[in-house]
Amino acid sequence: MLRQPVPQAERCALYARVSSGRQEQDGNLARQTERLKEAARARSYDVVTVIAEQASSLNEKRKGMKKLLALIGEQAVDVVLIEYPDRLVRFGFSYLELALSWKGVRLEVLDQSKAPEPTEELVQDLLTIVTVFASRLYGQRAKGVRERVKTALKGCEEAADGTSHTHDQAPA
Repeated sequence: MLRQPVPQAERCALYARVSSGRQEQDGNLARQTERLKEAARARSYDVVTVIAEQASSLNEKRKGMKKLLALIGEQAVDVVLIEYPDRLVRFGFSYLELALSWKGVRLEVLDQSKAPEPTEELVQDLLTIVTVFASRLYGQRAKGVRERVKTALKGCEEAADGTSHTHDQAPA
């Protein structure tokens, strides 16, 4: 009697993400990664890679996301396992799911909690947009302050060394 071949385990990429350094420090990223690993074991997946990053879901320059897309492009994975849709992308999840299917990759979500009402989803999306852009504004403002402090410190160092040529200028 011939033995049936053992089906090969599906190759899986685990993707975990948190938005802030504080969430990462609090262990949220590690817990999320561990839950994904447990789910992959339970489903008998061959985990090819574990991608864990701290970044905004609206950041288009996420290194982890680029790595994931490269693996998909190389057809190195069959399944991408995530905890929630917004861990991968904040908007356009169904489009991404469709695009991955064109490459033969299935997107699996651990927590398929009930879909929010359309109004609730809209409010969440608007709050996300406002939060992200406010963070960017504050980040730019902080960068400007850091640059001014750096310039001031450099001026102080030059003055202490006696190399400054701005002694006769009025303070700004």
